[in-house]
Amino acid sequence: MATRSSTKITEGRAVLGIEFGSTRIKAVLIGPGHEVLATGGHTWENQLVDKLWTYSVDAVRTGLQDAYAQVAAFVREEHGVELTHLAGLGVSAMMHGYLALNADGELLVPFRTWRNTHTGAAVEQLSAALDFNVPHRWSIAHLHQAVLDGEEHLPRLATATTLAGYVHHALSGEHVLGVGDASGVFPIDSTTGTYDAARLASAQRVLTDAGFTGQLSDVLPRVLSAGEVAGHLTEAGARLLDPSGTLQPGAPLCPPEGDAGTGMVATGSVAPRTGNISAGTSIFAMVVLEGPLSQVHRELDLVTTPAGDPVAMVHCNNGASELNAWARLFQQFAAAAGSPLDDADVFRTLFEASLDGAADGGGMLAYNYLSGEPITDLEEGRPLFLRTPGSPFDLSTFMRTQIYAAFATLRIGMDVLTAEGVRLDRMFAHGGVFGTKGVAQRHLAAAIDTPVSVGDVAAEGGAWGIAVLAAFTAARTGGAEQRGLAAYLNEAVFADAQLQTLEPDDDDVAGFDAYLRRYVAALPVERAAVEHS
Repeated sequence: MATRSSTKITEGRAVLGIEFGSTRIKAVLIGPGHEVLATGGHTWENQLVDKLWTYSVDAVRTGLQDAYAQVAAFVREEHGVELTHLAGLGVSAMMHGYLALNADGELLVPFRTWRNTHTGAAVEQLSAALDFNVPHRWSIAHLHQAVLDGEEHLPRLATATTLAGYVHHALSGEHVLGVGDASGVFPIDSTTGTYDAARLASAQRVLTDAGFTGQLSDVLPRVLSAGEVAGHLTEAGARLLDPSGTLQPGAPLCPPEGDAGTGMVATGSVAPRTGNISAGTSIFAMVVLEGPLSQVHRELDLVTTPAGDPVAMVHCNNGASELNAWARLFQQFAAAAGSPLDDADVFRTLFEASLDGAADGGGMLAYNYLSGEPITDLEEGRPLFLRTPGSPFDLSTFMRTQIYAAFATLRIGMDVLTAEGVRLDRMFAHGGVFGTKGVAQRHLAAAIDTPVSVGDVAAEGGAWGIAVLAAFTAARTGGAEQRGLAAYLNEAVFADAQLQTLEPDDDDVAGFDAYLRRYVAALPVERAAVEHS
């Protein structure tokens, strides 16, 4: 007997979102009411090859197919039907990086991810020429660094894109980017919704002077905004996604987006004076601005929402990875002691212990730098833990120190926004570190001295966010939806959302401030570790 959910699927009213995160590829199938119908996932890891962080093309294809196959299997087993047609489809991925393609769409050099910080010379030249903070991980920085290094693939370069753009092209044949993802490739003019024309001309001069013979405007993908159709699923794309041949082509695709944009959508944070913090392998804050900032700031990326509104982004390369490493160490100790704990239990035990730790870190200090950290001017990182000889050494304060370390660099960037007079009505936090109720949320509220909200609205994260964007495109295409993205999210998606908000505790705020002063003062120790190890 058909159920309401199975009917939505067989009638082709379900929408699929796929997001390539740094450690997990997730796929989410949603219904017309944005409810989750099925999920799938695939674990992957980047590799350091020839001193550059990368993922292989084979890993992209394998992960895409595995995540989709799990969705299709879930639909078959739980809903009793086959997934044959989609109402819409969207692809999201880690922003930035560099995928250089020839005219046939073939990769010319291994994918260079956002984690690579070898682009210092390019960043210096571009930032000066454009009067704009061009971060190390931006695609234009990677392209210009390749020019400065005289890389041999450049004469064959036809398109420079992001991971989301690459997968989107494989599914649709279209070289396009959503404006949010494009804003991590090259500066965007929010009034036109595409690349800043004056800065494009300036960048062309810089590249040409360095020996680039191509036209930047031809190399960069076309920019589209939320709600626009960015192509349709081709026969080849359908077979790539589903080699079994069950899924049929034809579904419209929304513009491919970056994980920052889908995080904004997944938390309903696309209107001015709203913001969200995403904590994973990296950690970043997105704050939607009411107007322009007074000056260029090295600590801030100026990007956009998927609708093209200006956003200040504080991006830190290092997030929860070092926390995960310590959790695994304690998990191994528990197993060796004959009391094994699963992942959820070890994190809950360690995180809850941190609530009793000294508010100022008690003389302990940690740096979670597994990779370089541009905000603190480090091209490489070394994870460190330090303490003064007389400091107490207890589990509670140790864990609070480790959680503080995940938020410290973020706070340095947020202080720049505070000095600019930027104010927030709400900061929403999401990511695995917030899974233990009230712990990381409390420490983050102290770190940024702002109320922090969490809730179930982002349970499936960016994969759900890109599915919502695909549903928005499908609704706009059918003529049934006339609202802008912010109104659509507020009225059609999050009207009944339940949030839990924690106000910052005064003692915690003072403690984190004291911790941060020590953190900044001791940065030379981190630099010395990089230089001598």
